[in-house]
Amino acid sequence: MNTNSLTVELGDRSYPIVIGAGHLAGGYDLTEHMPGDSCLVVTNETVAPLYFDKLRSCLGDTRSTHIELPDGEAFKTISTANAIIDELVARRAGRDTTVVALGGGVVGDIAGFASACYMRGVAFIQVPTTLLAQVDSSVGGKTGVNHEGGKNLIGAFHQPNIVLIDTDTLSTLPDREFRAGLAEIIKYGAIVDIEFFAWLEENMSALLDRTPDALAHAIRRSCELKAEVVAEDEKEAGKRALLNFGHTFGHAIENTMGYGDWLHGEAVAAGMVMAAKMSDIAVSEQERLTALVGAAGLPAVPPKAGSERLKEAMQLDKKVKANQLRLILLRSLGDAFVTADYSDEMLGEVLQSADS
Repeated sequence: MNTNSLTVELGDRSYPIVIGAGHLAGGYDLTEHMPGDSCLVVTNETVAPLYFDKLRSCLGDTRSTHIELPDGEAFKTISTANAIIDELVARRAGRDTTVVALGGGVVGDIAGFASACYMRGVAFIQVPTTLLAQVDSSVGGKTGVNHEGGKNLIGAFHQPNIVLIDTDTLSTLPDREFRAGLAEIIKYGAIVDIEFFAWLEENMSALLDRTPDALAHAIRRSCELKAEVVAEDEKEAGKRALLNFGHTFGHAIENTMGYGDWLHGEAVAAGMVMAAKMSDIAVSEQERLTALVGAAGLPAVPPKAGSERLKEAMQLDKKVKANQLRLILLRSLGDAFVTADYSDEMLGEVLQSADS
């Protein structure tokens, strides 16, 4: 079992991110991260047949049950979270139970939100099985569900006890979902690490081929960068907002198109290019970002959702303060910042790319 790990430093709520191949098959012991001897595994109908039996080998003698959710962003709703809570109540789960999320970002977000709400918070473990979840949503404690008015409008900060990343799960990930995960990896280079961005430019073909060494490096570096930001700003009072680069546009795309029509990573990819166009950076840097998004097989332009509809959806973004939308823009590649000081005219021009 090839393993490496790092820690999200949050004082007495610090936790490890364990990365490697063969963790599920090798029966990595999760029980040392569980306060009691019972758990509820939350997964979905796609992942369960592939990995649930393997996960059980990591749970030892723990009394475990599981619930299978329907698969897809369209089911990331308060009613789905209620179904998880109903299951916990039916099982008479106590405060020493653990909720284990086995799946992608949707599963992790819903399971984490339910565990944050049940009895005002029970233990939570992330076992992400998609690239996007491994490098982004499983780390940092953001949990939540969507509302018809906007993405992730209902949620809570609830840190996991451990994030267990088995890179072998990526072997069954469809190409489209794999590419969607690359968007979040590109994001880290674009906002805080120009050297990592350059490494991605040189190694994108190896990542698309799912070369183990390249994947391991990209996943670890992404987790390192996110862990550093989260440790500094757990609840997004400042620097953590930078992790939303491309997401203000991306969430609006998802909301306008209907959740699931565009994958989250696809919407973020187009959103990053839109944000770069809003930024006062050299055209050559805009072109580098656009080229890397394209090399990853991701869309660089938004769908024809309509500029006015996108603008309206953006007004429900969580970074709106005093009715003023704030954007994450770039001073240069590898150097992002949050601002409300941008040209409304330029925003209108960028949004016009969504008009038919």
